[in-house]
This record gives sequence, structure tokens and C-alpha cells, in this order.
Amino acid sequence: MDWRKSEERFFRVLMFCSTFIIAASLFLIFFSVIYTGMPHLSWEMITSTPKGGFYFGREGGISNAIIGSVYLSVGSTLLALLFGLPLALFMNVHLVRHKMLVNAIRFVMDLLWGVPSIVYGAFGFTIMVFFGIRASLLAGIITVTLFIIPIMVRGIDEVLHSVPHGLLESAYSLGSTKSETAYKVFLKQSVPGVITAVLLSFGRAIGDAAAILFTTGYTDYIPTSLSQPTATLPLAIFFQLSSPIPEVRERAYAAAVILIFIILFISIITRYFSRKYQGNKINF
Repeated sequence: MDWRKSEERFFRVLMFCSTFIIAASLFLIFFSVIYTGMPHLSWEMITSTPKGGFYFGREGGISNAIIGSVYLSVGSTLLALLFGLPLALFMNVHLVRHKMLVNAIRFVMDLLWGVPSIVYGAFGFTIMVFFGIRASLLAGIITVTLFIIPIMVRGIDEVLHSVPHGLLESAYSLGSTKSETAYKVFLKQSVPGVITAVLLSFGRAIGDAAAILFTTGYTDYIPTSLSQPTATLPLAIFFQLSSPIPEVRERAYAAAVILIFIILFISIITRYFSRKYQGNKINF
């Protein structure tokens, strides 16, 4: 009996079963949410804010939560990219010879990545209480930024770490500075991976409820400044599912459908730009 072929067949079956279970689970989640929420999704619900009696199953919509989620996730993702991208480039270009320090930074980022989001929310709430800051869009953006920075940094770092080390030496031999090498060579080679890291961070930002439960607040109005509280889709789903009124719980599933569609849309756009920049070449 050929044990190598038996081993190959075993792991092939194991991989097939694992793939099937993951795909089936994802399909069931999507199907159950969409099947339950689509019949209750309407244009009025998407474009209008809550009105009198909305939380009793009457007229109104969740446009305040949709716009608030976009504000919060876009703001926190851009802020995390502003800090995370230079840090990842600094680790892989400026600190490339300091392996112990780079590994220590990666270890810390991995630890921060594993911290539950509710801990970040509690930390942000503690800081707000200490400085007397009210729940607002700005407080939510800062809290979610702290939550997704480790995700952003580690995602970009893994891509930059795969760039051939010969490019670094070639750039130095042609007279490039470390900053030029980082932003004109390494970053250009890693654009698809950076976009993927941004997508992953955006998905965590728009879908998280625990980190913003105490810091962002909730309101039936669309915020017009960073100092105002903001409604978000995860909290809208949470509050509506907690209602004893069936019509309100049905709207929670409709809000979940909207959240799924937003993430799918961002995923499609990201895949498009990833493929567009996949063929980047080095031009010194």
C-alpha cells in the first residue's frame, strides 16, 4: 500500500470538506439574513430618518444609521491608514536590519489585534470621562481607529515583507534614499495588498458595535459635525432586535441586508482596483 498516495487522498478530502463547510456556512448566513430582511426592505427605509412611532413599527427609516456608519468607517479607516502605512513602511525599510525590534513591534500588533473590541470601547469611554468629552462621531472615529490600526499595520506589513529584498539593495545602489525606496518602490509593489488591508480594516470598522457602544452614542438625526452623536448600522440592528415588536425586529434584518450589501460593494470595488494595480512595474 502506497502511504503517500493515501495521505494525499486523505488531505485532499479534508481540504474539500473544510472548504465545503466554510462555503456552506457563509451561504447559510447570507441566505438567512437576506431571505428574512429583503421583504421588509424599502426605498423609504433607506432614504428617510426615524419618525414618530418608528420604534413601534411605524413610518421612518435608517438613513441616519447608514450615513453614520459610512462617516465612522471611512474616517477611522483613513486615519488608521495615515498612521499605519508609514509605520509598516518604516518597519520594512528603515528598520530592516533591526530584526529584534521589528519582531517586537509585530508581536505587540498581534497582541493588540487580539484584544476584544469592547476593551477598546471601554478604554475610549474612560478617556472620555476623564476629559469630560461627550459621545460623538469624533470619539467613535478615534476609538475605532485604535481598534483597526493593528489590523492595518499587520496587513500591510505582511505584503511589504514579501517584497524581494533585492529591490531594496537595487534602489540604494541607484542612489535612492530610504524614504524614496519606501514610497516609490515598496509601496508601488504592494498596492494590491495595501488595498486589501484597507478593505479588511473598513469591514471591521463598519461592522463593529462593541467599540462604539459607549463612545459614539446614538441619535435619530444625521450628524452635521464631529461633535455630535452618531447612529450606526450595527447599533441600529442591535437595538431593533432587542425590541418585543415583530415589525421592528424585521427592520433589523433589513438593516443587516443593507450592511451586507455595503460590504459586498466595497469588496467588489477593492477587487477591481487590486487587479488594476496588480501589474505594477518598478520604474526608477
